[in-house]
Amino acid sequence: MTAVQQDGSAEELKELAEHAGRDLEDATALDILQWAVDTFGRTFCVTSSMEDAVVAHLASRVLKGVDVVFLDTGYHFPETLGTRDAVETVMDVSVITLTPRQTVAEQDTEYGPRLHDRDPDLCCRLRKVQPLEEGLKGYRAWATGLRRDESPTRANTPVVGWDEKRQKVKVSPIARWTQDDVDAYIAEHGVLTNPLLMDGYASVGCAPCTRRVLEGEDARAGRWAGRAKTECGLHG
Repeated sequence: MTAVQQDGSAEELKELAEHAGRDLEDATALDILQWAVDTFGRTFCVTSSMEDAVVAHLASRVLKGVDVVFLDTGYHFPETLGTRDAVETVMDVSVITLTPRQTVAEQDTEYGPRLHDRDPDLCCRLRKVQPLEEGLKGYRAWATGLRRDESPTRANTPVVGWDEKRQKVKVSPIARWTQDDVDAYIAEHGVLTNPLLMDGYASVGCAPCTRRVLEGEDARAGRWAGRAKTECGLHG
């Protein structure tokens, strides 16, 4: 790792990310991840919602034992936790589970039950955003599974960009992939997927705020259905 990546200022890292985003726009997902590993080494990690293990699998081909960070919000479907456990068992990765400062019961005591219905933004901030910010402190860069075709809010996702909120480099190696690309990779490599994807769910989040999608809806339509909310705050 060069001095810029190891000790560089936020401005230097931001400039690095912007250059990489342009230079790697047409690169393969593996090449993008190779750049991230070459640049940041073990201060690079992958985050996964355990909807599928595609990015974790890709990263494990570049860096054996790569850290895969998972947020256990306390509201996950059992299938999601099962997918996490399976990924940890069969893949060459190190799964790191982050939890909120409060249990669901403690949060209910302080804020009242079903905060996710009354103030979903606050619930997401307490159970997702804050734990991730704390969990990423030891890393200089992190990878996501964001894709441009998932929703209009993700249409301009760079393959490498700057995470202003956390002052880190953010890598989205499959940003240019389509759902067909994802499906083909899963089939070719036998990648683990969340069983809910075979049960009408196109995007899997916390159980109280996720429903099956209807024909013709985009993949994110089942998240916070009926609300203007489209993102949990991790990516915007």
